[in-house]
Amino acid sequence: MKSVPNLKDVSDLIAVVEAGGFRGAAQVRRSSASSLSDSIRRLEAELGVRLLNRTTRSVTPTDAGARLIERLKPAFSEIEAAFNDLKDDASRPLGTLRLNVPVPVARHVLPGIVTGFFERYPGIRLDVVMENDFSDVIGRGFDAGVRYEERIAKDMIAVPIGPRRQRFVAAASASYLEAQGVPDHPRALLVQHRLIGNRFPNGAIGPWEFERDGELLRIVPDGPLISGSIDLQLACAVSGAGIIYTFEDFLRPHLESGEIVPLLEGWWQDFDGPYLYYPSRRHMPSPLRAFVDYIKELGADGKSQATTAAPR
Repeated sequence: MKSVPNLKDVSDLIAVVEAGGFRGAAQVRRSSASSLSDSIRRLEAELGVRLLNRTTRSVTPTDAGARLIERLKPAFSEIEAAFNDLKDDASRPLGTLRLNVPVPVARHVLPGIVTGFFERYPGIRLDVVMENDFSDVIGRGFDAGVRYEERIAKDMIAVPIGPRRQRFVAAASASYLEAQGVPDHPRALLVQHRLIGNRFPNGAIGPWEFERDGELLRIVPDGPLISGSIDLQLACAVSGAGIIYTFEDFLRPHLESGEIVPLLEGWWQDFDGPYLYYPSRRHMPSPLRAFVDYIKELGADGKSQATTAAPR
């Protein structure tokens, strides 16, 4: 390769893959599908390698295309942020903030934050991906991630977001407990109860930890249902399939309605709430800077005491 390919062609490639096709990318980039197709052909010819698999129904990256995009997408995010910084000022930041968050945070933390944030910063768009695994979200092109403290790399800046204490709650339906009995100790879960377990995307089954008076018990649920879907787990617990042990926020509506009842209350594990994390760098993208400032303003309990009027 004698020279660096046209960066617009590379940007068009990323847009096509993100949109899942030429038509969607053309709408985003306010261009035509044919011009985007020409960009990809020109790029493939210059590099001497096929970057996209094209069928009548889908457009997907080849292995080479996926590797190229994985390496270049973070750089293009930095370029976008740099140009956005030229267009905005401290009070009116512009651009997209890409976040990678676990399901509990997406469902029960972000909704209480984003409405006021959008009112404050109408020029910012949030692009949120829900994942519960512990991959390198920064290396994959996200501006920031949200995880719990034990999963955050030491070289990251971490800022509290949402409630500062959370807990897991054990519960089951009244019909299940009537048939199987009410456990009086976590050890009883191992011998006479059906446990509904959670599987992480990496295949690991989440252990259940109980603690009281310095006694800690760790149980890996080996019941009739293991699933990565919290919706399925909840539905099965409500229907009487077994005992569930998960985030209190997930269970609260069902506990309040009486569909399920709490168990082993003295043994529930509580833990620190989530953190927003991002790498230390001199030029923080303005959407991320605005989001960090906003959640700091909300305070440790995640409830806003501030006005949503535009900052001075």
